[in-house]
Amino acid sequence: MRVLSPPQIAPPFARYAHGVELPPGQRLVATSGQLGQAADGSVPEGAEAQARICFANIDAILAEAGMGPADAVRINAYVTDRAHMAGYMKVRDEWLAAVTRLPASTLVIVAGFTRPEFVVEVEVLAAAA
Repeated sequence: MRVLSPPQIAPPFARYAHGVELPPGQRLVATSGQLGQAADGSVPEGAEAQARICFANIDAILAEAGMGPADAVRINAYVTDRAHMAGYMKVRDEWLAAVTRLPASTLVIVAGFTRPEFVVEVEVLAAAA
């Protein structure tokens, strides 16, 4: 994978790449959006706690395909309020801490999810040989 960072545009303002190019022959894994619901059905309060569950679920999905955070190509995240951005971004940055080639990333503020207690949803596209 190759990071695309054109010199004529402003650099990313957080831990992400403007673009990522995949070489031919890569296997792709797309996760569904993961909400902050634990395996027992509980939903913790707060964006940080919910984001931890989202990324733990994504870890489990990627591991089943023999992949991990370093294989992430794109992260799409949704939060229900600007106040949730910091908690989400803290967990995302921890998830990417050991990654040297950062994925592309989008963060969108949305009106809500299927249940009012959810404040974060995350989906990942990953690729590996």
